[in-house]
Amino acid sequence: MGFVTGMLAGLRRRHGDPKALLDELDIEPASPASRVPIAGYVALYNRLCHQYDDEAFALFAQPMRTGSFEFLCRGCLSAPTLAEALARAGRFLHVVLPDLAVSVRRAHGQAELVIAETRKLAENCDDPGRVFAFEWLLRLLHGLSCWLVGRGIGLDSVIFPYRKPAHFADYALIFTEDSRFAPTVPGGNGTLVASFNANLLDLPVRRDEAALTRFLDDAPGKITMLYRRDREMVSRIRGLLHAALPAMLGLDDIAQRLYLSPRTIHRRLEAEGSSFRTVKDALRRDLALDRLAKSRDPIAQVAADLGYADTSAFYRACVEWTGMAPVHYRRQWLDHGSHTSPAVATNLTGAPNSWRGSFRLQPGVTHQRPTAK
Repeated sequence: MGFVTGMLAGLRRRHGDPKALLDELDIEPASPASRVPIAGYVALYNRLCHQYDDEAFALFAQPMRTGSFEFLCRGCLSAPTLAEALARAGRFLHVVLPDLAVSVRRAHGQAELVIAETRKLAENCDDPGRVFAFEWLLRLLHGLSCWLVGRGIGLDSVIFPYRKPAHFADYALIFTEDSRFAPTVPGGNGTLVASFNANLLDLPVRRDEAALTRFLDDAPGKITMLYRRDREMVSRIRGLLHAALPAMLGLDDIAQRLYLSPRTIHRRLEAEGSSFRTVKDALRRDLALDRLAKSRDPIAQVAADLGYADTSAFYRACVEWTGMAPVHYRRQWLDHGSHTSPAVATNLTGAPNSWRGSFRLQPGVTHQRPTAK
């Protein structure tokens, strides 16, 4: 929900409360830790772009008119390499999005994608609209880059120019486990730096006009999933962990079930920008918050069902996730009168948040439409 809040920040300031649209799409903004079905998220993304003729959600001094993303893609399509494609993207965005400057640096085997404010987007560096502006543009460029070269591009690290947002735990799933936060000094402009292997800049652009036509279907909202298309091992492990609850499988147990060595699993997870602990913690977090919001099961029972050795460990985990104890998180939902859609909401790895939901693999092909966020 933190991403939806950021997306709506500029529109709220300029166009008023979007409650009617959120109700129409069955998106409940009561809790920043809640999950939004990806179909609803993509629908909201694309509806806002077309309704307000601004693919950047009124977050900047001038609108990024509808069709800008298509022409960004077309401008990159004939580039010989990813390096040239990103250079063209930077020049194009300078015209349609002058508040942020995009550039690429290469040195000592590392490449850095740099997104820098040329004009302060907000007085408060932690303003939700400013936070989303950086999240959005990085995801857009990362997703486009992965699609252009036909493979996942792992980010080694990202430095974000603001404090940890409430939804920072999902950054490991979206960007990289090594996500760092460095608040912009008062009066200064912020700079995001995403680092990856410099050799990836030399990858050839592999897409053609026919592929672009398919890619643009349901775009630009669909791009929100493409940057992490290579999540097969994460999805398989999450499914095994989910099926085994309340028992909590260890890495050796998972390795035995997958007929792989623990070292191989570790290596593949690392290539997907994750780790065994990250997958396990993310699963328990999603299931726990869903149970707290949708059931009246005793806290101790929820903790036990999720494999926590004692209730106090679950309490500490919940405070880390939400900033509040489980009973307070549940009361917040009750106070808001939240009624969640019967549809099972899932997170970025494609596993249902519902305790009783069945596991579904995340689509792993760029042209497939993602099912849930």
